[in-house]
Amino acid sequence: MARRDTDTSLREPQDNSILTNQCHKKQGPTMTDLHNKKCVITGAASGIGRAVALAAGAHGARLFLTDINQQALDETASQLADQGATVEVSQALDITDYHAVRAFAEQIHAHHGSMDVLMNIAGIAIWGPVDKLEHQHWRSLVEVNLMGPIHVLESFLPTMVAAGRGGHVLTVSSAAGLFGLPWHAGYNASKFAVRGISEAMRYDLRRHRIHVSLVCPGAVNTGLVQTIQIVGIDQHTPEVEKLKQRFQRHAVTPQQAANAILKGLKHNRYLIYTSPDIRLGYWFKRKWAWPFEQVIRVIGLQLDRVARRQQQDQRVE
Repeated sequence: MARRDTDTSLREPQDNSILTNQCHKKQGPTMTDLHNKKCVITGAASGIGRAVALAAGAHGARLFLTDINQQALDETASQLADQGATVEVSQALDITDYHAVRAFAEQIHAHHGSMDVLMNIAGIAIWGPVDKLEHQHWRSLVEVNLMGPIHVLESFLPTMVAAGRGGHVLTVSSAAGLFGLPWHAGYNASKFAVRGISEAMRYDLRRHRIHVSLVCPGAVNTGLVQTIQIVGIDQHTPEVEKLKQRFQRHAVTPQQAANAILKGLKHNRYLIYTSPDIRLGYWFKRKWAWPFEQVIRVIGLQLDRVARRQQQDQRVE
């Protein structure tokens, strides 16, 4: 039986859908591993998504992979095949295109039936002061990070429920889905939204024996570190490069993040952290709000100083 959080615990809340032995008998066995489970993974071509696909393949999952990058997705599928994993479907598509996701799901259901696990991992990051964000930035974040997972849920979840076999829905949010961060307004909006969806699904899907997990990564050293869009500043200055290097020194690898995700999935945890700093930060936010807010405020002041220095340098030039 999963243990509940207490007021002083740093453990993440567990999925408490099985509360008693009697309830356990009614609901049937919980999913404890991915062996022979049909698993949809978005964002499988790079970063956390790719690492999760490789790890899930090593655990015997039957994989249904998608990403917007065809070439990188083919490389992931090829590596999985080399390690002896089962890739049932690997198809490039844009998850912001509802009709493309729907067609993808219909094709899979026609040949393979309902899925056991849905992993919404694909996402983008755009940061910057809220007054510098343009409409296209807000729109991109909402379309990819929010509507993308919604399209997957719309297309796959009803068939999972109808099959009556239970299962698992996992969505990657972020530390920015747990607390507001400076220069993260648009990103926060999209990640808080998927957190809300996941929290509601815990109650909606409990009676169907479908577990729900929300992954809240902190720093993960993916290619996104070098390609992330930060609005309103020059990212190629020594000061910004120094900040990126500091981020990378504290970051976990995608493989470490994937291992944490699969461990959380195995134990049916609701909140899954990929590093202890985010678990601790979320605990401090809930228990010691004022000191936590002061730390976040200092981070914001540091970022503002970077932006002001760049503006001054530009005026001098």
